[in-house]
Amino acid sequence: MYRTALRNVLAHKGRLLMTALAVLLGTAFVAGTLVFTDTFGNAMRSQSAKSYSDIAVTVNDRAAVSKGYDHGTKASDGPSLTEDTRKAIAALPGAAEARGVVSGFAGIADRKGALIGNGFSTTGTNYVPGADGTDPRFPLVDGRGPRTADEVALDAKTAEKGGFKVGDTVRVAVNGPVMELKLTGTVTTNDPRVISGGSLAAFDTATAQQLYLAPGRFAEIDVKGKPGADDTALLAAVKQALPASEDVEARTGRELADEQDRMIEAGTKGMSTALLMFAAIALFVGIFIIANTFTMLVAQRTKELALLRAVGASRKQITLSVLAEALLVGLTASIGGLLAGIGIAAGLQAVIGSLDTGMPTGPLVIAPSTVIASLLVGTLVTVLAAWLPSLRASRIAPIAAMSSAEQPATQKSLLVRNIIGLFFAAIGVAGLLGGAAAKSVNVVGLGSGALMIGVFVLTPLLSRPVIALFAPVLRKLFGTPGKLARENAVRNPRRTAATASALTIGVTLITALTVVGASVNKAVDEATASDLKADYAVAMENFSMLSPEVADQIAKVPGVTATSVLREVSVKAVADGDTSLLTAVDAATFDQLVDLKVTAGAADALKQGKLISTTGYAERNDLTVGSTLDITYPDGARGTLTVGALIESNSLVAGLVAPNQLVGPHAAAGSGLEKVLVKGSDGATPELKQALRDATGGNPLITVKGEKDIKAENSQMVTAVLNIMYGLLGMSVVVAVLGVINTMAMSVFERRREIGMLRAVGLDRRGIGRMVRLESLMIALFGGVVGVLLGIVTAWAGTRTLADTFKNITMVVPPGKIAFFLATAAVIGLLAALWPARRAARMDILGAIKSQ
Repeated sequence: MYRTALRNVLAHKGRLLMTALAVLLGTAFVAGTLVFTDTFGNAMRSQSAKSYSDIAVTVNDRAAVSKGYDHGTKASDGPSLTEDTRKAIAALPGAAEARGVVSGFAGIADRKGALIGNGFSTTGTNYVPGADGTDPRFPLVDGRGPRTADEVALDAKTAEKGGFKVGDTVRVAVNGPVMELKLTGTVTTNDPRVISGGSLAAFDTATAQQLYLAPGRFAEIDVKGKPGADDTALLAAVKQALPASEDVEARTGRELADEQDRMIEAGTKGMSTALLMFAAIALFVGIFIIANTFTMLVAQRTKELALLRAVGASRKQITLSVLAEALLVGLTASIGGLLAGIGIAAGLQAVIGSLDTGMPTGPLVIAPSTVIASLLVGTLVTVLAAWLPSLRASRIAPIAAMSSAEQPATQKSLLVRNIIGLFFAAIGVAGLLGGAAAKSVNVVGLGSGALMIGVFVLTPLLSRPVIALFAPVLRKLFGTPGKLARENAVRNPRRTAATASALTIGVTLITALTVVGASVNKAVDEATASDLKADYAVAMENFSMLSPEVADQIAKVPGVTATSVLREVSVKAVADGDTSLLTAVDAATFDQLVDLKVTAGAADALKQGKLISTTGYAERNDLTVGSTLDITYPDGARGTLTVGALIESNSLVAGLVAPNQLVGPHAAAGSGLEKVLVKGSDGATPELKQALRDATGGNPLITVKGEKDIKAENSQMVTAVLNIMYGLLGMSVVVAVLGVINTMAMSVFERRREIGMLRAVGLDRRGIGRMVRLESLMIALFGGVVGVLLGIVTAWAGTRTLADTFKNITMVVPPGKIAFFLATAAVIGLLAALWPARRAARMDILGAIKSQ
C-alpha cells in the first residue's frame, strides 16, 4: 500500500502542485518568522551586551529617571545621587571609576527647522570625559566632546542627516526654547534608541543636569571595577555608600545585561507571536485546499480504490495509503518551505542593512527548534487536512464504487453537517451579542471564531441559493456557457464550499479590520470636532511635557484671544487610596476652548473654584453635584474639592477637571504641561499657526496642530496599521488563489469526458473557456460575499467593545472599499481560471470522450 501511495504521488504531481505550494507558503511564513526574530534578537542582545561590557555595578535613581527621561521634567530635590555620592563610590577599594549619568530627550533641528529622527528616540545625555578626554560610551568620530553650556556633540548619523560639521551651529531643544549650540564633535553609540532611527545630543554634565534634573544630581552612576575585583563584593560596598532612599537601587552590570536580554527576548517573542498568528491564518486557509485536493483525488480514483478493496485491501490500509500520500506531500513541501523561509529571513536582513536603518544585524540563526517546528507544522497540517478524505475513501463500498465515478454525499451526512453548522453559528451569534453587550473583546473574538466555523460548515447549504442569484444574469449575458457554469458550481456543494471558504477567511478579516478602522476614524474625528473649540493645540512631538514657560510665550502672541493649559496629574483619594487622573485647566478661559456638555450642575463651576466630573467617573465613584472629594496631590499636600458639575465624557480631559490655580501649586516640582489650547481672533489661520511656532522659538519637538491636522494624523495612524495588516493577510489571499486554481484545474480534468461531449455537440472552444471562467468567478464571488457579510457582523460587535474608549462610536461600512473587496474577489476568480480554462478549451475532443 505504501508503494501504491508513492506511485500515486508521482502520478499526480501536477494535481498536487498547488497543494504543495500552499503548504510551502504557509511553512515559509512560519520558518521565515522564526529565523528572522531569532536572528534579530541575537543581534540585539549582542549590541546590548556592548553597553554593559565595562560596567561592574550600576546605581539608578528611579524617581530621577522617570521624571527626567520619560516626561522631560525636572526632578525635585531630596535624597538622590549627587557628586558626593559618586566620589564616595569611586573611592571604594574595588572601584576603578564611577561615572555619573544624566539622560532625557533632546530634539535636533535640521537647517530647515524640521526635527531629525523620530520624536520618541531623540536622546539627550551628558558627555563624561575620562583621563584621556574621551567618553568610552561614545567613541569620537571627529572633533572633541562638549565642555561648556554652549557646546554639544551629536551622533555621526544625525550630523550627516542635518548636514552638520564640527564648528557649525546646531539648534537643539528640550521642552522649552531652542538653544543654539556649537557642534564640537561627532560620536558613535550602542544606544538602541539611537541606532534604530533616533538621535543623540551629548552635553557637558552641568548643562545636562540643569536641563534634565537639578544641579549636582545624577540619574545613574555606572561603576567600573578594578581588574580582578568581584562584582558581588563591589555591589555590597556600593550599597553601603548610597543615601537612604527607596528610589535608589544598585545592581551588577551582569544583572542589567540579563534583564535587557529578557526584555529583548520578550519583545522578539511578541513580534514572533504576532507574525505567527498570520502564518496560522495562511495555514488554516491551506487546510481547505488540501482537503479539497485529496477529496477530488479520492473521487477521481474511486474505481481504483474499489479494486484495491476487492482484492483484499482493508479500510485501514486505504486510509493509511491516502494519509501516506499526504505525509509525502506535506514533508516535501515543508522542506521547501523551510528553505524558502530561511531565504526570506536572509532577504529581510539584507534589506535592513541596505536601508541604513541602524538596526543591528548579524549571522542568520537557524535553531533546531525552528527546523523541527517548520517541518512538523507543514506535515501535520497536510496530514490532518487529508484525514477526512481518507476516511471517506475507506468507507466506499467496493461494488458501489466500481459502478460510479463519484459517490454523492448522503442526505444523512448533509443533515448532520447542517446541524453541527447551525450549532456553531448559534454559539457564535450568542458570543457576538454577549461580547458586544459586555464590551468584552475576548468574548467577541471567541464568538466570531465560532460563527466563522458555523458558516464554513453551512457553506454547502448556502452555496446553492447564493449562486442561484447569479443565474438570471449569467443566462442573459452569456447564454449556454453561463447556464453550464452555474450548474457546475452547484453540482458539488462541498467542493464549492471548500474552495470559496479559503477566500472567505481573508475577506472576512480584511473587511472586519476595514470597518473597525473606518468606525474608529469617524469616532475620533467627531470627538475632535465636537469637543474642541480651540483653533490650535500646542504639544510635544513625543508626548512629553511642555515647559510651563511655553504657555506664557503663547499667551503673548498677537491675535491670541484665549489660552488654557492642560496639565494631567495623578491624585489619590484619601478615603481609599485609589489613584485617579485629574486635568488641571485655566478656569477663566477653558469654556471658550473646549465644549463641555454639562448634564448637571453649574456651567461655570470651574470659575467658582469647583471640580467637574464626567458622568462615567461620577457613576463609578458615587459622586453627585455637591459631593466633596478629599484628595492627596502629587506633592503630598491634601485638599478638598467640591463637585460643581457633571459633564459628558470629553476626549480632551480625564474623568476629573479642576482649576489649574488650585492644582498647579501642588503639582510635582518642575512638572510640565500636556498641551496648551489656543483660540485666535480670526480663527485658524496660517499666520497664527506660524506665529505660535515662532513664539516657541521654532522648537522642532513642539507641534502646533489644528482640527484638520489632528484628524489627518489620526487617519494616518489608522491607515498605517491597516496597511500592515493587509500586507500580512495578503499571504492567506495568495494561498486562497492557489486553491481556486487547483480546484478548477482538477475539476477540468475530472470532467474531461463531459467537456469533450459539449465540444462534440457544438460548444466551441471560446464557450468552454468562458464556462470555466464563469464557474471560477461565481465561486470567488460567493466566497467574497460571505466574507464581507461575516466581516461586517464581526466588526459590529468589535466596535461595541470600543464604546468606552471612543465616545459615541458607531459602525461605519465604507461602500467604496467593500465594493473594491468584492471586485478583487471577482478578479481573483477570473485570473485563477485562466490556465484551467485554457487547458479545457484546448482539450482534444475524441481523446476527452474516450477518457474514463
